[in-house]
Amino acid sequence: MMTINTIENGIVIDHIRAGYGVEIFNYLGLDKVDYTVALIMNVNSKKQGKKDIIKIENEINFDLSELGLIDPDVTINIIQNHKISKKLKLSLPKVVENVIKCKNPRCITSVERNLAHVFYLVDEKKGIYRCKYCDEKYALGNKS
Repeated sequence: MMTINTIENGIVIDHIRAGYGVEIFNYLGLDKVDYTVALIMNVNSKKQGKKDIIKIENEINFDLSELGLIDPDVTINIIQNHKISKKLKLSLPKVVENVIKCKNPRCITSVERNLAHVFYLVDEKKGIYRCKYCDEKYALGNKS
């Protein structure tokens, strides 16, 4: 059995749907950092069957809310002195800017290149967003 040590201070991104760990790892740009990061894939999980985990041994500042777009079931554990000091449960963000791109060729965002792509959450259960400008619907791929 493989052993991954605990971290002293940092973040553990847990309960990532198996296979989505790489996507989150890349989204956060963790391949370009100079501190210790572990991406653990296909870990046995009683709840999920299999899951991925990312351990980051560093204090980092980034907006974790957008991770909810990749996998809204993710749990964020803030670690201080080898213990969980805070546990965050993610949900889908109500508004996202420049994360989802509007695909409607008639949308103002396809003409005005510097205009932000803004989407509002309209159905949390189905993961459906609508474009602020043209009302184009965007459904997240990992929701059903």
